[in-house]
Amino acid sequence: MRLAFIAMGMVLFGHSFCLANDGLKVGYFDVDASPPIGSPMAYDITTEVLSPLHCRGIVILGSDAPIVLCAVDWIEIANEGHQFFREELGRAAATPVERVSVHCLHQHDAPWCDFTADKLAEEQGIRREMFDSAFARDVIQRAAKAVQSAMIQAAPVTHVGLGQAEVEQVASNRRILGPDGKVKAVRYTATKDPALQAAPEGVIDPMLKSIAFWNGEHRIVELTYYATHPQSYYRTGKANPDFPGMARDQRQQVTGVPHVHFNGAGGNIGAGKYNDGRPEMRAVLMDRVANGMTRAWESERKVPIAKMDVDWKVARVVLPPSPHLQHEQLVEQLNNKQRTSRERVIAACKLAWLLRCERGNEIDIGCLSLGDVRVLHLPGELFVEYQLLSQAVRPDLFVTMAAYGDCGPWYIGTEIAYQQGGYETSPSSSLVAPHVEQVLVDAIKTLLDANEIPTERLGIDAARHEVEAAKLENQSK
Repeated sequence: MRLAFIAMGMVLFGHSFCLANDGLKVGYFDVDASPPIGSPMAYDITTEVLSPLHCRGIVILGSDAPIVLCAVDWIEIANEGHQFFREELGRAAATPVERVSVHCLHQHDAPWCDFTADKLAEEQGIRREMFDSAFARDVIQRAAKAVQSAMIQAAPVTHVGLGQAEVEQVASNRRILGPDGKVKAVRYTATKDPALQAAPEGVIDPMLKSIAFWNGEHRIVELTYYATHPQSYYRTGKANPDFPGMARDQRQQVTGVPHVHFNGAGGNIGAGKYNDGRPEMRAVLMDRVANGMTRAWESERKVPIAKMDVDWKVARVVLPPSPHLQHEQLVEQLNNKQRTSRERVIAACKLAWLLRCERGNEIDIGCLSLGDVRVLHLPGELFVEYQLLSQAVRPDLFVTMAAYGDCGPWYIGTEIAYQQGGYETSPSSSLVAPHVEQVLVDAIKTLLDANEIPTERLGIDAARHEVEAAKLENQSK
């Protein structure tokens, strides 16, 4: 009962804060999220911080409780780590946890945060093999303090700017299909095979989208969205934000305007067609993404906005666990001292997700509305088809997506992708069942108020055709 009163007080405080500061406002926060030397990252121990990692975001203050959006230069944030992150930012903003969305950019020379898996591993005497939870908690607490400061320093918002531009020669689909419709090869983010590089780009979303918040003639903050795996090369031990983070930082330095970048549904997308893994390619890819950010910035049209134009909706979903996850088997793998520590921690990660599923633990999928803008916030390493689908069902709106939210489920493919095979939908990579597609499609359609669309199976392929048709129609106007 006491917790309920505290939660109610937080909501009322957040609501009164907005009323006392009449009008729409936005605040920006940024803290260093770089791991200390000697701290484990996803694959290696940190030997150097090549370029700082960031935890950046905004707080939107409107007519309802505050909304917090956060993007972190880490590979994954999952399970209790993700929940705690949201809870602490929500506490700082005096807003319900449902109105807080935390995402990672998925760089690979970067930390991994999963308090559940870390606790399971530590019970077996495995410490700091892949996680540094003390460091992660410190970043979270500093981010929470930064959120409080952002609310105090929030600036009035009069307009939003909407822009987009095609990013050329960066993204390509990782899954190369053979004549039988099965995955014959995976074009990883760094690909040296000329035959795989020569294969078509495949299904991608080439558009980088931007949303700017304006106070009169002054840009307050710029948000950008682009779907791709962010690796140019990794396993260096040197923490860095890789090419999307570098492009973001370059644009912030050039413009003097804070930039927050979100990775879209890039689970099956990477730079493999255009990147052979040579270190010099990192700067090339950075320039290409920065160029897309620049052209999106220049294309932005300003639209007046008031606090009543802002809304936040949440669809709570239960994602189905993959049938290959067996509780007793994972416990045996975790307890087996004949296995390597890394193998046992991977088992802990899978067990952490399965335990959530066994409890019927729900995942929040959020949707931010800014007038005719919709920003969807989804979990996991999501396939790009979900992003294309969201645009197809509401071609009348400016729709974009941030994925890599709660990464407990790892990769999330489409139903047909699990039949096609390939790395991303294999038992080693995806912890959800194929019918996850219908769960997410239903949630997307609900959040986008697209339920009036015929309920017969729209199909991900149909969504791609809808997007192409909309492009052609717009070009003819």
